[in-house]
Amino acid sequence: MGIINICVKRAFIFVCVLIGIISTLLLAITLFGHGYFHQSEEIEILPGIAVLYVLEAATLVLSILGVYGARKEKKWAVVLFSVGMSLASLYLFVESVKIYQFKHEMEELTREEHLGRMPLSGANQTDLEELYNIQTKLKCCGLVQGYQDWGTDIPLSCLCSDEDSTNFKCVARGNNTRFVIHYPNSDMSEDDDHKGLMDEHILVYKEPCLPNLFSLVGYGISLMIGPLVALQALWDIGVALAITILCQMRRKVNVPPVIFTSQPPQYRELCDTAESV
Repeated sequence: MGIINICVKRAFIFVCVLIGIISTLLLAITLFGHGYFHQSEEIEILPGIAVLYVLEAATLVLSILGVYGARKEKKWAVVLFSVGMSLASLYLFVESVKIYQFKHEMEELTREEHLGRMPLSGANQTDLEELYNIQTKLKCCGLVQGYQDWGTDIPLSCLCSDEDSTNFKCVARGNNTRFVIHYPNSDMSEDDDHKGLMDEHILVYKEPCLPNLFSLVGYGISLMIGPLVALQALWDIGVALAITILCQMRRKVNVPPVIFTSQPPQYRELCDTAESV
C-alpha cells in the first residue's frame, strides 16, 4: 500500500471523477446554449459565457490532475487541485451571494413594472393581455387590492370556478361590478361579452397577483442558487480530501529512518561467558 490511506484515496478519486463528469456536462450545455443563442442572434443575453467556459474547463482539468495526483501520489498535482478548486469554490460563493441579492432587485423591478400599470382599467391592450394571462395561471385577481383594482369591470380571468373554490380563496364581488370577457382579436360586442354574467353570487379570486409574482421570482432564484450550493459543497469536499491526502503525504515523509547494526545479539555473549565458567 502507498503512503496515502486507501479509503481516503478512493473517496478523493471518486469525488474528482464526479467533478469531472459534472464539468463535462456543464461544458456541453454551455456549448449548446452558445450555439443556440448565436443562431438566434441573442448572444448578448449571456455576457458571462466566457467565464463559464473558463470555469468549467478549469474544473475539468483540475479533476484530472486530482486523479493523477492521488493514483501516482504526486504532491504537486494534489496541491494544484486543492488551490484551484478553493479559488473556484470562492468564486461560486460570491456569485451565489450576488444572485441572492439580485432577488430583491427583481422584486423591486416587478413591483415598479406592474404598479406602473395602475389603474388597471386604463392599461393598454398589451398590458391587459399579460395581466389576464397572469390571473389565469396564478389564480389571482388584480395586483394590490384584489378585484377592486379593476374598478367596476372585472375580467373573466378573475372568475373563480367551483373547482377552484375548494383550492383557492374566493370572495363575492361587489354589487356594482360586472364581468368583461377578453377575447383577443375578437369582433364580439361588449354586450355579448358580459351577458349572463351579472349574478352577484359569482365568486372571484381573493388574492392579488403581486405577492404571487414575488413568490414566483423567489422560486426562480432558489432554483438557480440550489444547484450552485450543491456544486460548491462537492468542490469543498474535494478540497477537504485533498488537504487530508497532503497531510498524510507529509506525515509519511517525516517518519524517522530505521538504523540497522551488524553487532551480534547480547544473549550470545552471555552464553559464551557461561560456557567459559
